[in-house]
Amino acid sequence: MQALVDRTNYQLVKDYLRSIGGARMLEESSVRRYWFYSRHLLLWAMETPLHKADRIKPHFPAYVSSLPSPRSEAELAAETQKKIIELARGFFTWVRSNRPQEYRRLSPEWIAALRPPRKRASRNEHVFVTPDEVLQIARLKIPADDLATRRDQAAAAMLFLSGMRAGAFTTLPLEAVDIEDMRIRQWPELGVHTKNGKKATTFLFQIPELVDGALEWDRFVRSELSAKARWYVPIDQHWGLQVLSKGSPGANRGLALDKRLRLLFARAGLPYRSAHKFRHGHAVYGLLRAGTMADYKALSENMMHADIRTTDDTYAMLSSEEVRKRIAGLFSTTDQASQKTQPEGLGKMSNEQLSQMLVEVARRLAG
Repeated sequence: MQALVDRTNYQLVKDYLRSIGGARMLEESSVRRYWFYSRHLLLWAMETPLHKADRIKPHFPAYVSSLPSPRSEAELAAETQKKIIELARGFFTWVRSNRPQEYRRLSPEWIAALRPPRKRASRNEHVFVTPDEVLQIARLKIPADDLATRRDQAAAAMLFLSGMRAGAFTTLPLEAVDIEDMRIRQWPELGVHTKNGKKATTFLFQIPELVDGALEWDRFVRSELSAKARWYVPIDQHWGLQVLSKGSPGANRGLALDKRLRLLFARAGLPYRSAHKFRHGHAVYGLLRAGTMADYKALSENMMHADIRTTDDTYAMLSSEEVRKRIAGLFSTTDQASQKTQPEGLGKMSNEQLSQMLVEVARRLAG
């Protein structure tokens, strides 16, 4: 007889999700994502009550590390594994507080030990889109009537320049974009789906060839559609001809974007990178050119992600105009950047240590 998920476990997890959903005022998309994460906890335990979780083998982090990706036979992405385990840790902390007698056997030490297994990355592991890759894509010769690929080519440039999350990018209306002023209004009231409904005006990196490619597409779409239309507009096919769609985009534009990027990378002869890898590449590119803690803070603010704790503790929130100036200043001259004061301790680190630190900081920024 096939084992079933314990009903009490299911109800407790649902209660926990409701509690954090209400406390954080999560959007529906975030609630669905948390439910995806929590399903793995229920499937790991199955019919075993979760107050006996310390008896279940394998240990939850080991179980998660062996899970396959829903899109391939490869394992789940490291960031996804981390979020699944973080949610489980939050659940056990919550349920131990709300049912102390029943869950007293699960000690705080056991809960704290729920962490992803450490995996040593290869020194040559390629985990983000590089400037050379996005420029190679930007230099592809695309026929004028192939609107879908022209759009995707411009999207690659915009994703790298802006560091936007895919959900925000695919819901971005023309009225929120001012490429000539290097400004993006990631405002939920304009229909932009930002993480947790956060609002910010962000700024583009000044990489002329990429800016030119994005601007060309921007002007073309504006000549055809209203300011309410999406910048990453759907394309319709009519008797072999491609036209910009005036209809409403579907709900799964993020998945559509990644599918189109897969085709674009193949066309450029490059290994596939997801939309989020452009955000990661954006972070690395900016960090390589940042020389002061204020630069690091500006980059963090511009990505709408304040996860550089040193800068958060040292600097107050920067004004929008200050962020703009610093983002523009990252591209003055490389000689000038190299003369800036570096954070204490960096000068003593080896090239390998600096590389590892840079990739980790960029990963956190891109999260």
